[in-house]
Amino acid sequence: MTQPANEDRKTLILTGASRGIGHATVKRFSSAGWRVITCSRHPFPEDCPWDAGPEDHIQVDLADPENTRAAIAEMRERLKAQGGRLNALVNNAAISPKGPGGSRLGVFETDLDVWQKVFQVNFFASAMLARGLVEELRAGQGSVVNVTSIAGERVHPFAGSAYATSKAALAALTREMASDFGRLGIRVNAISPGEIDTAILSPGTEKIVAEIPMQRLGKPEEVARTIYFLCTEQSSYVNGAEIQINGGQHV
Repeated sequence: MTQPANEDRKTLILTGASRGIGHATVKRFSSAGWRVITCSRHPFPEDCPWDAGPEDHIQVDLADPENTRAAIAEMRERLKAQGGRLNALVNNAAISPKGPGGSRLGVFETDLDVWQKVFQVNFFASAMLARGLVEELRAGQGSVVNVTSIAGERVHPFAGSAYATSKAALAALTREMASDFGRLGIRVNAISPGEIDTAILSPGTEKIVAEIPMQRLGKPEEVARTIYFLCTEQSSYVNGAEIQINGGQHV
């Protein structure tokens, strides 16, 4: 397909882009002609077939506030080629620490430093990115999508306490941001995936699948399509929503 002129091309910044939902999101937006600036802890892989290459990748450790601030400055610099406009920010990066043998970390098993790291990556970084890029989002009348989780609504057999509460906090932040950013013409919504067929699934997930009304795992591309919907004109009056993507698991 013919790409639009550089200054007219829509741009997405996506964290946690290297696998699963993030990787599927890159493909969905790229296929629609968007420029996708990917962010992850890892450098751009040399064997990656994506033709955008390292010039649209930013290596950032979201667990480090100073490194996150530096990455935001780099994002703003790169967006100058787009006239300082950002059309979408998707906060997808998250960590979910496990105990020995992949065991769930409950309140008693989670040390304070683990709580702090999880909240920095899963919660604080999302707020930092949105605030740091607010002028670019405002210029692009952009959309922010926060990726929460079904674990933020109920005790999950695999997701630990720190992960679950960070996702619940992110859902609350989405509502607050929808109110504050909405007045600037920036929509803020969340998606709440259930059991999605990615590399981070825990052993025993098949027992949960049996309880899902649709009797199957979700696909990363199904999540990516919903993210795309929330970042386009098709959802132009959707603000402050949290969309469940779990085959009816939440009911």
